[in-house]
Amino acid sequence: MKKFLYISSLLFLLILLSTPAEAARKLTALVQEQPLVLDYHNGPLLKGNITLNLLWYGRFSPAQRSIILDFLQSLNSPRSSAPSVSSWWRTTEYYKGGPSSLSVGRQVYDEGCSLGKLLKSPQMPSLSLKAASGSRNGGTTINVILTSEDVAVDGFCTSRCGTHASTSSSANAGGKGKFTYAWVGNPVSQCPGQCAWPFHQPIYGPQTPPLVAPNGDIGVDGMIINLATVLAGTITNPYGNGYFQGSADAPLEAASACTGIFGKGAYPGYPGALLADKTTGASYNANGINGRKYLLPAMWNPRTSTCDTLV
Repeated sequence: MKKFLYISSLLFLLILLSTPAEAARKLTALVQEQPLVLDYHNGPLLKGNITLNLLWYGRFSPAQRSIILDFLQSLNSPRSSAPSVSSWWRTTEYYKGGPSSLSVGRQVYDEGCSLGKLLKSPQMPSLSLKAASGSRNGGTTINVILTSEDVAVDGFCTSRCGTHASTSSSANAGGKGKFTYAWVGNPVSQCPGQCAWPFHQPIYGPQTPPLVAPNGDIGVDGMIINLATVLAGTITNPYGNGYFQGSADAPLEAASACTGIFGKGAYPGYPGALLADKTTGASYNANGINGRKYLLPAMWNPRTSTCDTLV
């Protein structure tokens, strides 16, 4: 089984964040002089029409589910005004193989937490198959596990905010062969300073005021950042031999290579220049459907070898 971790932006930049802001800015300028390159390792990517099967593990309110579902449905929606979630996602078209279109398929609700509220990594593949029960899309699916704020997952907060992986199983809804899955958890009660930054003060580094979450939910708005990061990694490096930099066991991928960057001028501890909602003061950089606003991470563009931001 191949597994790829998304380390929180705060954890990934601990050393730089612990320095004064001016020093961090100078260090970042030095780092940015080096070109950022994600090598292509000649493996298959996920392209074409892809179905996202969702497993809601634990209790999510209807409002919380709506925020996440609107984000997923915004990925391929042409209806949103610029800058849009769909324009962010279109950067994946520049990777080999062309565009990928994501749509929500099955949704399974496990509010009772059938495997308990402390999940281990080896449980994830079989748990993700619950989301795909009855599906026949095989390799064109990503089974996504979303855990609620009272569910602890092995490694959550200490080393990761989400993950994606691939594994082989004859139990796969599409038959034998590889399938991909992803997991993201709600960090609001466990580690908001790590996995919900910049909507919560970081546990290390400059204690600048947190941003106002665009949907009024620190945990779920933090989940959106991590879900966007994990989905971009799943599409562009599904089996560990796609686009990444560094070790195959802990790769820097399409969005995780741009960790902590949300707008122009970003440096460790500062997410960059963002848009602000005139009514709520919330910070965002992408418009979605149904009037939603989201904060999305920068994504590496293979055409320019840079981290593209929407604003």
